[in-house]
Amino acid sequence: MSFIKVDQLCKTFKVATHKRGFVGAIRNLASRQHSLVKAVQDISFQIKRGELVGYLGPNGAGKSTTIKMLTGILVPSSGQITVGNIIPWEQRNQHTRRIGVVFGQRTNLWWDLPVIESFDLLKYIYNVPEDRFKQNLKKFEDLLELGEFSNTPVRSLSLGQRMRADLAAALLHDPEVVFLDEPTIGLDVVAKDRIRTFIKEINQNAGVTFILTTHDLGDVQKLCRRVMMIDHGKLLFDGPLQELQDRFGQERELEVDFADDYEDVSIPGAKIIQQQGRQTTYRFSREQMSASKLIQSLAEKFQIIDLTVREPDVENTIRHIYEKKLLSHQND
Repeated sequence: MSFIKVDQLCKTFKVATHKRGFVGAIRNLASRQHSLVKAVQDISFQIKRGELVGYLGPNGAGKSTTIKMLTGILVPSSGQITVGNIIPWEQRNQHTRRIGVVFGQRTNLWWDLPVIESFDLLKYIYNVPEDRFKQNLKKFEDLLELGEFSNTPVRSLSLGQRMRADLAAALLHDPEVVFLDEPTIGLDVVAKDRIRTFIKEINQNAGVTFILTTHDLGDVQKLCRRVMMIDHGKLLFDGPLQELQDRFGQERELEVDFADDYEDVSIPGAKIIQQQGRQTTYRFSREQMSASKLIQSLAEKFQIIDLTVREPDVENTIRHIYEKKLLSHQND
């Protein structure tokens, strides 16, 4: 049964048209002209309770507008949303108690207060029972290592520390769904790994539903089995991440360790991109040749010690989709 239902969702903004120059300024005062911008166009999807979904798209694609409607900040121009049978903008107070939000660019904590005092304030705002508050705080302190800075004012935290504190704050009241907007932006490798591990832990063990918008495709690869891709306000793809890889990740690599030195290890249909001693890396298109066929061809000609097939990474695949407008062509 679906927990989040979005049906034919649209959002149109009225944008004032400004004329330049002195005469244009006079005309702007005399008569206001507007143009309509469709930020979201006829989007429909459903998300089950406990899913962790990546919501991807370039800047201006409509991701943030969708999230703002899901959280109840914006009212759609048309279409419907229900989150656990609640219409976000009509039952806003009830809805906000069931959701958590983390924005990588800004904090939900009080800037001048120590982190622990911000948590105390959130406990009263959301009426979190004392015993539940202590249980959650202890769990988050262990998973996110909050103890080292829990008494530090938010303004004095590093970016990685603040993001860990914001994640804990968003989950203190046991929300059913959490919206993550660039949760690892600007973080180093260690901080990213810690936050990704925490998100996965809460999703799998507590059954919290997560919707993740990010430009860091490492987040997607580590966390999401399902992705939705949006561009120019239209939903272009909704399905398993692996399906996206299989359909659009055209070039794969095969790394081979040969048992002997061979003068020529070239194979028709595969390009040699690196050769070092007895180790050679080939690049080939899945449309022209399967990995098994390439391995068979190599085994018939050479003695092989070891080999590794490498799939194209998610970042290159998605960049390829947007640059070539592959999904847009399919939806025209």
